[in-house]
Amino acid sequence: GYMPPEYAMEGLFSEKSDVYSFGVLLLEIVSGRRNTSFYNHQQSLSLVGYAWKLWNENNIISLTDPEIMDPCFEKSILRCIHIGLLCVQELTKERPTISTVVLMLISEITHLPPPGQVAFVHKQKLHSSESSQKSHQSSSNNNVTLTELEGR
Repeated sequence: GYMPPEYAMEGLFSEKSDVYSFGVLLLEIVSGRRNTSFYNHQQSLSLVGYAWKLWNENNIISLTDPEIMDPCFEKSILRCIHIGLLCVQELTKERPTISTVVLMLISEITHLPPPGQVAFVHKQKLHSSESSQKSHQSSSNNNVTLTELEGR
């Protein structure tokens, strides 16, 4: 759930890979949900994909964990979600550097650009009876195969 697309597809790892992972972690903290266990039944979306969908619908505040939702912190929460989405953009060059992320988080950078398309939007959930037959199906827009292990 924290692996950036460039590493999953090409084995490339860089500082921007860490930025991707940090973005996923930031979205997990704000939502109170783990990316690896999140599943949206209606559209088969990952946590990142669900956040992107809500962002495009101008309903991103609904991603927030009710335990931390407080009107006096709403602006900070929205800022964290925005930064998280900037970190998980599909194109590596579009992601900020980690030093820029820190400046964004401490509000040194006040104007945040809109995030671009995020990576790994769709997630496939296999049922145990179907898993042996469908183990090679694509699990993302990037045609990356994900495997879910289930005990007997």
